[in-house]
Amino acid sequence: MLGMVFGLRLRQSEGLLSSVPDLMRLDLPVPDHTTLSRRARTWMPSVERRAAPDGPVHVLVDSTGLKIYGAGQWLEEKHGEKSRRGWRKLHLALDADSGEIIAHSLTDQETGDASQLEALLDQIDDEISQFTADGAYDGYPTYDAVLRHSAGAKVVIPPRSNAVALPVVP
Repeated sequence: MLGMVFGLRLRQSEGLLSSVPDLMRLDLPVPDHTTLSRRARTWMPSVERRAAPDGPVHVLVDSTGLKIYGAGQWLEEKHGEKSRRGWRKLHLALDADSGEIIAHSLTDQETGDASQLEALLDQIDDEISQFTADGAYDGYPTYDAVLRHSAGAKVVIPPRSNAVALPVVP
């Protein structure tokens, strides 16, 4: 069942699950495919919803890189040969209260984070009470897009390290 949830077979699910801590440079154990198979028989997804399902949502947005292995590349990795790997970027919008993924977009490695914001917001039907993202989303296009979606939204984005404050026009 877990393999079906991810839309992948169990061995591929194991690879996906192990790549996330690797990308984060963490040394965390990941269950192998046989353990996933055993646990999948009894696993029931917990669906935690917001306290007010029709109320405004606090949205967290970020992206991560996913390494793509083509035909034979895993053998090259196994036997020590290195070749250039392809990457994809997974852009996610989450409900901060439940942790539920409420919007997603998959692009190539060259696509900027902020360029996918409109696509993510188009997938969110609820009103947004607060929008939180990292400095990659800092800029007028992001603020404009969020406020077009939900006029009363509070936008929380820390400025980039090289940000310059613009003068306030009275």
